Amino acid sequence: MAAAHRRCLPAAVVDPEPAPASPERTPEPADTPVRRHAKQLFEAVHAVTGSGRSLSAIARELGLNRRTVAKYARATTWQQCVRRTPPRRTTRLDAYLEYLQQRWDEGEHTATVLHQEITAKGYQGHYQRVKMAIAPLRRGLPIDTPRERPPSPRQVARWITTTPSHRGLHAAEALGRLLTHCPELDRTHDLVRQFAAMLDARDAAALPNWLEQLAMSRLPALAGLARALREDQPTVVQGITTAFNSGVNKGRICDLKLQKRIMAGRAGVPLLHHRVILMALLRRCYQ
Repeated sequence: MAAAHRRCLPAAVVDPEPAPASPERTPEPADTPVRRHAKQLFEAVHAVTGSGRSLSAIARELGLNRRTVAKYARATTWQQCVRRTPPRRTTRLDAYLEYLQQRWDEGEHTATVLHQEITAKGYQGHYQRVKMAIAPLRRGLPIDTPRERPPSPRQVARWITTTPSHRGLHAAEALGRLLTHCPELDRTHDLVRQFAAMLDARDAAALPNWLEQLAMSRLPALAGLARALREDQPTVVQGITTAFNSGVNKGRICDLKLQKRIMAGRAGVPLLHHRVILMALLRRCYQ
């Protein structure tokens, strides 16, 4: 169903916002009580450091800790004594594009090194986004903000079939944008959640009405599913209302296939028979 609506999938991606000011050109911070206090302490300490007295004596005179006096005495400007705010952690790459362009012009063309440098400045995004951002530079083109890739049809199908409480925040937001943009997928999501509710309650009373909704949805994939389920409706009812399923048999079949691939052409029937029995025993012991 998601594959039939590929044109809607880019709607799950947030449009890039205008790039904020570069972190390398932040304006001078405004005058604050902390900065005024640091300036006063710097002037007071440097007013008496030339008198030949020890740092301990100056600290007693000014009522300060000796380490504080030592810090201000070593500083050449009062701005050095102001506690610097750590870089803001962000996953937005557009705030660092100017820095990437500058480093590229300086001769640094390794994506790994560039990613490490902007990570130290506060970037929390993935290396792959940095690699995508500098890709145009390798072709002589200007740097551009890499957009997030639209989800694949398989990924959207997984989002729709996953219980809403088990979806991650990113998946929930992307799916919400996608369903708002595409009424067909929104209808599909609603029908999937209805069937999931029947499975959770093990109640197939709503199955006939649900099959009718599939048939009347005007979506060929869902209408075909309704026809297939109606051909074997009693089995579907049993699957909904009982706790029995073929999961155990599927697991044993996967075990056989695994042994076949591992020992293909290198073992006879007796060894394969022994390994299959051993795997069944291990499953029973550790389940």
